[in-house]
Amino acid sequence: MPRSPLPPREGISATALRAPGGKATHAKNHLPVPDSIGQWLESEFPEAAPDSRRALLTDGDMCDEAGLPVTWDDPVIPGGFYFFHRPVPPEERIPFEVGIVFEDDDLLVVDKPHFLASTPNGRFVRECVVTRLRVDLGQPDLVAIHRLDRITAGLLVLSKRPETRGRYQRLFQDRRVSKTYRALAPAPPPELGFPLVRESRLVKPVGGRQVHEVAGEPNAVSRIRLLRTITPPDGQPSRGDTDTLPPPRRGEADGAPSERAGDGNGAPPRRIDAIAEYELSPVTGKTHQLRVHMNALGLPILGDPVYPVDLAPDPYDFSSPLQLLAAEIAFDDPLNGLSRRFESGLELEPAAVSSDPGAVSSDPGETR
Repeated sequence: MPRSPLPPREGISATALRAPGGKATHAKNHLPVPDSIGQWLESEFPEAAPDSRRALLTDGDMCDEAGLPVTWDDPVIPGGFYFFHRPVPPEERIPFEVGIVFEDDDLLVVDKPHFLASTPNGRFVRECVVTRLRVDLGQPDLVAIHRLDRITAGLLVLSKRPETRGRYQRLFQDRRVSKTYRALAPAPPPELGFPLVRESRLVKPVGGRQVHEVAGEPNAVSRIRLLRTITPPDGQPSRGDTDTLPPPRRGEADGAPSERAGDGNGAPPRRIDAIAEYELSPVTGKTHQLRVHMNALGLPILGDPVYPVDLAPDPYDFSSPLQLLAAEIAFDDPLNGLSRRFESGLELEPAAVSSDPGAVSSDPGETR
């Protein structure tokens, strides 16, 4: 797809739409080519009001890939790309800030907070790292060059310049980037030896939120190491060094956090006698990989609203943060050969996890 001739508006990139027909292979090349831009938009957006369709040409600044404005009666270029700014409604602000870790002429490395999406996605277009920083820093070309789940906190690398972006993107595509995460989860049973490697085949069903381990050749590999055990005030350590769990936050019952049982069927919460901190290193980069692998070991990450039970959380409930942190990223810079290593300034928070992950909190002031 050609680069959009329209610059971002309020930090939001223009939408690209490809016309039917043409000689190149694409999803609509077999369809008849409408006689005019107007007829095409009517067939493309049949449920939109007529004024809304016409507004794409005016308010949306619709143009062809050469950047030339189009009119309602212009002929359609078969298989051509057209660009326009679609209307984006206001969004309630996610009340957490992005921290700057490193910046040079080509890269921006940030600490993404829990609950803030990395890139425009579904419900969140304005309230994401990319859109916010494009506006706040006056950097319209900012693009995230890897993924980080909305509810995961930690390091996110962004590209500032299209001219060098591809070389950094290839680092991630070719798995030449070392990524290390930290997580809090139940302490392991003695029979589960560490360090260990979890290999499995992960599949995400269409329309589902949970990713499943299935039989077949592994496509996801994670290395997992136990760092320490954190003992609740009324519990005993199960293994490893011990620390004391901080006092419960306001509204939380005394004692250790709890998690739902791992059968995925909404079993009653079970008490956790001790929490452990783990170091997680994904060799591959499948969706939810670390969360699925920890859950499959019977050690679901604290605060996870999807594993083992999908609680269908309200995205504006900030009461129980997922205790997963993208803690370190390292790679050799493809432009100058320098070894780059970045560390997150954020920390995991055992006391910030609700004693019942299924409970809905009305207090949005807790960070996640």
